[in-house]
Amino acid sequence: MILRSALLDEHGFVHGFSTREGGVSEGAFACLNLARTVGDDPAHVAENARRFAEALGGPRLYEVSQVHGCEVVEVDGRGVEAVRTIEADGLVARTAGDAVAVRTADCVPILLADVDSGRVAAVHAGWRGVEQRIVEVAIARLGAAASLVAAIGPHIRLDAFEVSDEVAARIAAVAHGEPVVEARDPRPHVDLSRTLIAQLRHAGVERVDDVGGCTHADATRFFSHRRDAGVTGRHLSAIVAR
Repeated sequence: MILRSALLDEHGFVHGFSTREGGVSEGAFACLNLARTVGDDPAHVAENARRFAEALGGPRLYEVSQVHGCEVVEVDGRGVEAVRTIEADGLVARTAGDAVAVRTADCVPILLADVDSGRVAAVHAGWRGVEQRIVEVAIARLGAAASLVAAIGPHIRLDAFEVSDEVAARIAAVAHGEPVVEARDPRPHVDLSRTLIAQLRHAGVERVDDVGGCTHADATRFFSHRRDAGVTGRHLSAIVAR
């Protein structure tokens, strides 16, 4: 049901990147769909969410309404339902026991943790979020980049992420000199993970773990918006402040 980062485990942060296994949803959403807005049976989603939260120890779990932007919000002192209505693509928690999560089905989930303070962040980065450097916005919100660790979860990888020439150029422009575009016929492919690692390191975060997994290539373990033409479930990637 859950993939974990050895780096986050090493520093004592409860977290998880969900797979599509271990839930009760059916059909295109089989079986651990964790999105309420894709057409799945609400009762199935509720049970899936209960199982996911239980696997993390039952924390208070915050999500936002994701819009492919670069807004990062702090959740402390707000109600879970109130935060869910906020349009943003990143969340920060400072209160021990609070968890922040993002939904993905090809986009990149990034979990950040401050090993000194226990503060955490969850970031959703599609190519638009990568272009807008949302991970750098989250780092600025957390502060003290030298004490941060980061984990990148399953997402669409280089071999499957074909884009237009325009998108390739826009991503290359924010990769801090890293070669993240590969010329292929008929269109270029982009390495989102390598781009994000370059952005993390440029912002001062040197300790980064990529847990692996291509959502597009592995239909057994992952949902993929591109592969499944939009009719699919969503994963949650969450981390608990300590």
